[in-house]
Amino acid sequence: MSVVRTGRWKVWAAAVAATLVGVTLPTVAATPASATTTAYDTTYYKDAIGKTGTSLKSSLHAIISSQSKISYDAVWNALKVTDQDPNNTNNVLLLYSGVSRSKSLNGGSVGDWNREHTWAQSHGNFGTSAGPGTDLHHLRACDVQVNSTRGNKDWDNGGSPVSGAPGAYTDSDSFEPRDADKGDVARMILYMAVRYEGDDGWPDLEPNESSTNGSVPFHGRLSILKQWNQQDPPSAFEERRNDVIYNTYQHNRNPFIDHPEWIEAIW
Repeated sequence: MSVVRTGRWKVWAAAVAATLVGVTLPTVAATPASATTTAYDTTYYKDAIGKTGTSLKSSLHAIISSQSKISYDAVWNALKVTDQDPNNTNNVLLLYSGVSRSKSLNGGSVGDWNREHTWAQSHGNFGTSAGPGTDLHHLRACDVQVNSTRGNKDWDNGGSPVSGAPGAYTDSDSFEPRDADKGDVARMILYMAVRYEGDDGWPDLEPNESSTNGSVPFHGRLSILKQWNQQDPPSAFEERRNDVIYNTYQHNRNPFIDHPEWIEAIW
């Protein structure tokens, strides 16, 4: 079941509209956690509703930490379901490029797709062990060569065009996905920052403003990720993916797909 939302969460949209009619808006505070409603608010998220800041982050961590873990090998078949092309059930949709490719072409050769960790494994050195290394909420099907170009770079705007991913850009230390994937990336990265807080044997993953994080358990840049979250709202593809992971595999949800305004409420 896809989550049904009501209400507004993008303050910038109101600001743009106001500018068009010559109205000056006052400074707007972070969007409250109750700005939207979903079918899960009275059940799954009941302990988080109405909270903001560190209290909201702590509540969400407690909620989403209850999950089933899968092996890295099992990720192959899981991605064939979570990332299935809604217009061609024989294919998966690839992150960054938007290409629809046969599910059977998973592997490591040119023309194949493989498993992209949006939160790079080296940012915390968690590898591919069950946990952050196999968490489907940040693993996506991706063209092998495009995945290699992204590498373990942080997130930022700008750079040179990425071959095989129209609309994406990269430079020596950062990667900018195409517009259609910007919000997806932001919500996956910030899910990881809430899910992994250093209390279960894995590093405490956190966002920051650096684009040269290397092997420390941080990913930047937070200000850019927040912009991308607002620029590119959750799509039907993301919502379905969230439901499949929750119902079939991990039995936990990405709260920022259900409530994108919670990103502003926390950060």
